[in-house]
Amino acid sequence: MENDNKEIRHIAILGSTGSIGTQTLDIIAEYPDMFKATVLTARRNWQLLAEQARRFMPRLVVITEEDAFRHLKDALEGLPIEVACGVKAVEDAAAYPETDIVVTAMVGYSGLLPTVSAIKAGKTIALANKETLVVAGEIITKLVADYGTSIVPVDSEHSAIFQCLVGEKRSQARRILLTASGGPFRKLSAEELDKVTVEDALHHPNWSMGAKVTIDSASMMNKGFEMIEARWLFGCPPEKITILVHPQSVVHSMVEFVDGSIKAQLGVPDMHLPIRYALGYPERLATDAAPLSIAQMSTLTFEEPDYAKFPLLTYAFEAIKRGGNMPCILNAANEVAVQAFLDRRIRFTDMPRLVRKVMDKVHYTSTPTLEDLISTNAETLRMAREVLASITAES
Repeated sequence: MENDNKEIRHIAILGSTGSIGTQTLDIIAEYPDMFKATVLTARRNWQLLAEQARRFMPRLVVITEEDAFRHLKDALEGLPIEVACGVKAVEDAAAYPETDIVVTAMVGYSGLLPTVSAIKAGKTIALANKETLVVAGEIITKLVADYGTSIVPVDSEHSAIFQCLVGEKRSQARRILLTASGGPFRKLSAEELDKVTVEDALHHPNWSMGAKVTIDSASMMNKGFEMIEARWLFGCPPEKITILVHPQSVVHSMVEFVDGSIKAQLGVPDMHLPIRYALGYPERLATDAAPLSIAQMSTLTFEEPDYAKFPLLTYAFEAIKRGGNMPCILNAANEVAVQAFLDRRIRFTDMPRLVRKVMDKVHYTSTPTLEDLISTNAETLRMAREVLASITAES
């Protein structure tokens, strides 16, 4: 694709070996005269990171886990690429001087401090790490204002809301209609949910995502996190956010305005679309990718979520309404629960049990600082592991 502007945007991808990271590199490859991958980071997949580095030739690559560092360094020996290691190195990479846009595609709490680092360095944030706003939404939005930078959402739902609000006054938006696919289990009974396997939960009907996000989608925790994210991204109180189950994943979200009008953004269920929009914003980038067909729009359905069957969604609304460090507690407890399920230590229906117990046990703080949230995360992880041990002992 041709670039009329000719000014290349330098991109840092935090989490380049994950689902969002690899698809972001697809977009960079699609528009080589518009974008340059300048920084790539990963947690432990040094083989894929090395392959990406050899193809895209960034200035800097960072691997978080030390035991992978030597392998990565050896794999890139002789190339003009700086190789670094460690959590602090990822935070430094997020503020790399030559980058314009930082794509935060890391999974979970790990994305928080690198995002803070990028904001303080004045970078535009292409936000794919929803947990950053779940854990520290109030702090992050204040930092964005203080440092004069901006967040462009990458999640398909938040990209849709963002696009619906372009050219509109936020004050004239009455309500956000946040759509959810419902995951693979929306038609199962509570008894059937008790017997689902990891393989069942990882088989999403519409989207190809990483394991953590796919499990969160199956439990509908992902939609709870997205509701909290929307609250901070768009300054919308949770009581004005309505979740609708939309199994076709064609309407990515909608905004209802004070005059009764509703704007929706539709598209194929493909993350390349919102990533392309985030990197190109405020321009739309022409693509040869297949658009949505009339056939895909012929039958679109919407229904209310089953809060009783998916209690994590209820806990998310409870956490954001209570505020303080409670969303941070929710997130950390869920991270332990999801990993335990993936490790086959607990059942699918044990995840909300674990999260509920932890939310009731961890110390609540109404006005936390960033340091408080770091402490809360550590405390919650410890408590969640204790609760996990008690649940597994019961089995």
